[in-house]
Amino acid sequence: MRQLPSRCRTRLASGDADGMWGLQEHLTALAIDELRVANWQRSNEGVKKSKQSKPPKPVERPGTGRKRQDKNSPERVAKRRAALERAAERRRAIAAGEIT
Repeated sequence: MRQLPSRCRTRLASGDADGMWGLQEHLTALAIDELRVANWQRSNEGVKKSKQSKPPKPVERPGTGRKRQDKNSPERVAKRRAALERAAERRRAIAAGEIT
């Protein structure tokens, strides 16, 4: 999938939105982010750090809106445990000479 062109119908049909933005869209989002930060800096000039507003969040880009899975979610822990058990079983089989 990664090697398909970014705007390929197969890639888009599978839900891969990363290819939806081209260079122009990324540059426009970057310009918007920079302008928002510049306006935030000017609006907080001379204001105590404790009284300043929060810095603006960047415009969401394709592929960044997905939340990372928690490293210790039950699904990941179960998958990790199963993989460790399979690896241990394979090591036992190799030691016993069942696998060469």
